[in-house]
Amino acid sequence: MQASTLNRLAAVATTHCMTGCAIGEIVGLMISRAAGWGNIASIAIAVVLAFIFGYSLTMIPLLRTGMAFMSATGLALVSDSVSISVMELVDNAVILLIPGAMQAKVGSLLFWESLVLSLIVAWLAAFPVNRWLISRGQGHAKVHAHHH
Repeated sequence: MQASTLNRLAAVATTHCMTGCAIGEIVGLMISRAAGWGNIASIAIAVVLAFIFGYSLTMIPLLRTGMAFMSATGLALVSDSVSISVMELVDNAVILLIPGAMQAKVGSLLFWESLVLSLIVAWLAAFPVNRWLISRGQGHAKVHAHHH
């Protein structure tokens, strides 16, 4: 595979992963802020939802092609688990390193700035991982063959 094609596929896969992670992070943090939960509970719900939304964004197009639910689930797990894990690890590490970010209210500039920064850094960390996986026929390459 040409380097430009590999880079494009890795960028698409990473952006796809980031979209699910971002939705999960935002929803999770909004829930935890509204409930007044602490850092551990906030991170836990955000991570769980990031995985759920990330896997769902992979599964929905597969299910629309008529693929069986268990097959789509298996492909989502195989294709996205490493990428989402890297993204969530980096995303949460960045958030924890920014003073006050974990206590910031959803309506504050600090909340959104720290979230955007953490997702950008997470994307940069996940891109080479996705590129490496795709170059070996793993990760999002497993799902790519099923997209029309």
